[in-house]
Amino acid sequence: MNISQLSVGLAVDPAVLDPGATAWMLAASALVLLMTPGLAFFYGGLVRMKSVLNIMMMSFGAMGVVAVVWALWGYGLAFGPDAMAGLVGDPFANLGLSGLTSSIGGKAPGLPDMVFIGFQATFAIITVALISGAVAERVRFGPWLLFSALWVTLVYAPIAHWVWGGGLFAATGLVGSKISALDFAGGTVVHMNAGMAGLMLAVVLGKRLGFMKDPNIRPHNLPFVMLGAGLLWFGWFGFNAGSELAADATAALAWTNTLLATSAALLGWLLIERIRDGHATSLGAASGAVAGLVAVTPACGFVDPVGAILIGAVAGVVCALAVGLKFRIGLDDSLDVVAVHFVGGLWGTLSLGFFALPSAKTEGGLFYGGGLTQFWPQILTALIVTAWSAIMTALIGFAIHKTMGMRVSEANERSGIDVTEHAETAYELLMVGGSFHPGEHHGKAVHGDGVHADEAPAEASAERQPDRVRT
Repeated sequence: MNISQLSVGLAVDPAVLDPGATAWMLAASALVLLMTPGLAFFYGGLVRMKSVLNIMMMSFGAMGVVAVVWALWGYGLAFGPDAMAGLVGDPFANLGLSGLTSSIGGKAPGLPDMVFIGFQATFAIITVALISGAVAERVRFGPWLLFSALWVTLVYAPIAHWVWGGGLFAATGLVGSKISALDFAGGTVVHMNAGMAGLMLAVVLGKRLGFMKDPNIRPHNLPFVMLGAGLLWFGWFGFNAGSELAADATAALAWTNTLLATSAALLGWLLIERIRDGHATSLGAASGAVAGLVAVTPACGFVDPVGAILIGAVAGVVCALAVGLKFRIGLDDSLDVVAVHFVGGLWGTLSLGFFALPSAKTEGGLFYGGGLTQFWPQILTALIVTAWSAIMTALIGFAIHKTMGMRVSEANERSGIDVTEHAETAYELLMVGGSFHPGEHHGKAVHGDGVHADEAPAEASAERQPDRVRT
C-alpha cells in the first residue's frame, strides 16, 4: 500500500506498538473480510434461484482456501524478500508465517506484522471470489477450489509483490526504477487482475446453456443484490482507507473519496439507464455503486474530493455502457465482472494520469500541473498486469478443465447446480410431509406452483421478474 506525502508521520520508534493504528487496522481488516460475504449476496441475487447457493459457496470456498494458502506460502510469495529478480517474493522466508507472530513495524510503523498479514489476506480472498461472477452457474465446486489455490499462488501473489511487496514496480525494481505508477488500494492488483481472470476463465469454459436465448436467465432476488452492494460499500471503507496502514489524514481523505466517488457513480449509472432504457433501476443503483468503488480504489489516497467525484461519475457511465458489449461480442461474463471490475479498475488506474495531486510520488496529473507524465506509467503498469493475469489464468483454467473437468455437465446445468453440486436448494419449493427432500425432484429445480424450471413457460417466468434485468 502507498503512503503519500499527505500522511501524518509518527514521531515514535516504528518498532513500538501504535495502539491507535493497530485498533484501526484490526477494524479495517474485519471490514474487508465482510466484503466477501457481501459479494456472495450480491452475486447470489444476480443468478437464477437454482444456482444461488453455488455462487455463494464459491465466495465462501475462496475464504477457506485462500486464507490457508496465504498463511502457508502465499504471504511469502507476495511480501517476502525478492526472488527471481523481483518476480515473486521468497515463499520460504516466512513459511507458515514463522518468525512473524510477535514482530512490530516490519511493514508499517507501529503496526504488528500479523495485523498487516491478516489485512492483506482479506484482499487476496475477495480478489479470487470476484472471479467467480464471470463463470457463474457452470463451474464444479471441487475444481473451483483447486483453481482458487493455484490462481492466488501463481497470479495474485506475484502481482501483489510487484506493486506492493518491493518487486518489479518498486523504486529499485526492474520497472519501477524507470517509471513510478500509483495504485493506492488495488486497482491493478485486485480489480483489473480479477476482471481479466474472469474474462479468460469465461472463454475457457464457454457460454451457459441458453445464453442470449433463454428468458429465464435473469436475476432472481434483487433485494439480495442491494443488500450485497450495501455490505460491499460498508466494507470498502476499510479496503480503501485501511490501505494507508495508519489512522491519519490520508486515511481520512481515502474514506471521504470512497463515499463521493461511489455516490457519483451510482448517479452516473442511473442517468445512463434513464436515457437508454427509460427507467432507473435498483439493479442499476447497486451496480453503479460497485463500479464507483472499483474505480476509486487505485486513486482514493491520491486525488482531491472533486477528482473523486469526476472519477466516480465517469465510472458509472463507462461501466454501464460496457455491460452491453458482452452481448455484441457473445461473451458470457455471467455477472459483468469484466465490465465492472476490469473496465472500472482500468479507468481508475488511468484516471490518476489526469487527477493525481502533486506529492512525493508524482508531479501530479494533467489537471494538476503534471502534464501527461503520470499517465504513461499507469498505462504500462496496466498492460503488464493485464498480460500476466490473462496468460496465467488461461493456462491454469485450461489445465484444470482438460484434466479434472471444470464445467458441470449439460444435464446438471439444466437441473440446477445447487442440487447437483451441493445437494441443497436455497428455497423450500417442494414440500413432502412438511420437509424438503432434494431427491424427490430428481435433480430438477421446481417452482412454487409445482412446475419444473425447465418446463415453466417463458412468459409466466417473465411476469415474475423486474422490468429491467442484466443477464
